[in-house]
Amino acid sequence: MTGILDSVNQRTQLVGQNRLELLLFKLVGRQRFGINVFKVREVLQCPRLTSLPNQDAFIKGIAHIRGQTISVIDLSKAIGGPAITQTENSFIIIAEYNRSVQGFLVAGVERIITLSWKDMMPPPEGAGKSSYLTAVTEIDGSMVSILDVEKILNEISPVSTELSDDVVDESVGEKLGERIVMIADDSTVARNQVRRALEPLGIKMVLAKNGQDALDQLLAIEATCEHSITEKVALMVSDIEMPEMDGYTLTSEVKANDRMAKMPIILHTSLSGVFNNAMVAKVGADDFIPKFHPDELAIAVKKWLAQ
Repeated sequence: MTGILDSVNQRTQLVGQNRLELLLFKLVGRQRFGINVFKVREVLQCPRLTSLPNQDAFIKGIAHIRGQTISVIDLSKAIGGPAITQTENSFIIIAEYNRSVQGFLVAGVERIITLSWKDMMPPPEGAGKSSYLTAVTEIDGSMVSILDVEKILNEISPVSTELSDDVVDESVGEKLGERIVMIADDSTVARNQVRRALEPLGIKMVLAKNGQDALDQLLAIEATCEHSITEKVALMVSDIEMPEMDGYTLTSEVKANDRMAKMPIILHTSLSGVFNNAMVAKVGADDFIPKFHPDELAIAVKKWLAQ
């Protein structure tokens, strides 16, 4: 798979244009899946895996890669499908989510494609594997599913959303009065993590399932304000990767609107890399917080609400 990933610098040109690149792969069966290239460090043939005593059922084993010990998750099994058994013919996608590096075992890797977030639609309602999706799109006449990796990782190793005692401060909400904080994230797990982390601050929150949903809600609220949306919305916390409209485009749209531009925006994302700080400045976001540390998020929210 040498050469399947080019330099990060070349790929940053897509960011902020509501576009992304997906690495397409398969699990067990013909269904194709995708992962944002920005989260991928490396793709390689599955090396020899070592099993550990009492390891999680979804962990295929650990691999030693470039001096680092990495847990390898069987993605097919993690979403309720059959396990990938032929590891010697499989691949590992090394990716970084939420400040940690994981290996995802997949049956096969295809190619990288470029498309617009507008082409990424929310998954259909329903049970089963659909609950592990954040978006779907059509490529070459067939459906490609984007997995909710944050949900998968949280089920394997749940993330604490509790704040430290010295961060908890219900007076923050008391000072806001009826003003609210908008939370935009396409992952149900991530939205709930943010909500639970900020509840001890006593603030009122409104949730949006993607960037377009957030913008629609904000415009509806703005229309009821006399001068500025900050009369009713004090702050927005937004993910970056979202179907229909990503967080960078959402931020640009908000900051380009005179009646919404003064509302602080915190980008809160599992995306990592050197491009983040530059993109935060480019689109006009006020802050960037990597997922997910409840204290850091709450401290940032308190800071911008106090401005």
